[in-house]
Amino acid sequence: MLDRILTGLFLLVVLGAGGFYLLTMPQRLNAATLAEVPAGDATKGERLFWAGGCASCHAPAKAKDDDLLKLGGGAPLETDFGTFHAPNISPHPVDGIGGWSFADFANAMQRGVDPAGRHLYPAFPYTSYVNMQLADVADLWAFLQGLPEVEGKAPSNALTFPLNLRRGVGLWKLAFLGDGEPAVDLPADAPEAAHDGQYLVEGPGHCGQCHTPRSFGGAGGLELTQWLAGAPNPEGEGRVPNITPSRSGIGGWSASDIAYYLESGFTPDFDSVGGAMVDVQENVARLPAEDREAIAAYLKAIPAIDRDAGAAEASPSD
Repeated sequence: MLDRILTGLFLLVVLGAGGFYLLTMPQRLNAATLAEVPAGDATKGERLFWAGGCASCHAPAKAKDDDLLKLGGGAPLETDFGTFHAPNISPHPVDGIGGWSFADFANAMQRGVDPAGRHLYPAFPYTSYVNMQLADVADLWAFLQGLPEVEGKAPSNALTFPLNLRRGVGLWKLAFLGDGEPAVDLPADAPEAAHDGQYLVEGPGHCGQCHTPRSFGGAGGLELTQWLAGAPNPEGEGRVPNITPSRSGIGGWSASDIAYYLESGFTPDFDSVGGAMVDVQENVARLPAEDREAIAAYLKAIPAIDRDAGAAEASPSD
């Protein structure tokens, strides 16, 4: 009898391990689809570089001017789950991504898988980049290839157990990665610019990653019913503000106010951008004016969400 019980337990363990292995296998983009993507345009890719804020994580802390294009890895991201270090994404052939193919890059951007087949942690916002068109991913790839090579690898992430087991990220992806679905449905009468802004905000701009709360105590996916309604600061201090067109958000701002803020860093009441938003605003200021206007149109068109009156709110200048 005991032998049968032990055998049964052994089989359950084997089946469980096999199921875990299969469920957590990295899923890549279709190779035939990637082969059909035309070569990227580096000039167009520069726009996506600034829209995506790549330098904010991958350039040295407090970098300015040409140093923003030296992508050897930036300041550590301290979170409740541990410390994340953005990797070297310069075209260095050993320390960076100079030895990658376009397919490698696209799979990292939209499936969170590196060339070695390892899951990338969603601190890298591939759950937003999955909304990008592959042609735009190719343009960004073309731009990155022309940047300076930077020597040196970033430190390894320092995460708590069991989050340090990368294979488990595969289960997280099954639940939360998605396949490029819109975060919100815009109203039928939304201006065309709002649809352009939706692509920028929900795709390369990945604004929801900070401005939207997450399920499971911050460890899950974005709570789309609270899209852009504010969230805890992932680095532990204060809150990321509500930027929906509500009373507790930026409902009192006009589209022109929003566009001007993104260009200049000044709010309608003459306060100035602060905190982590400084880098974001400086990046967006490099975009064409029509992109900032499109983002503003989108933010005026999305559902207005008023947070619980008891929840502390930061202003967009914090």
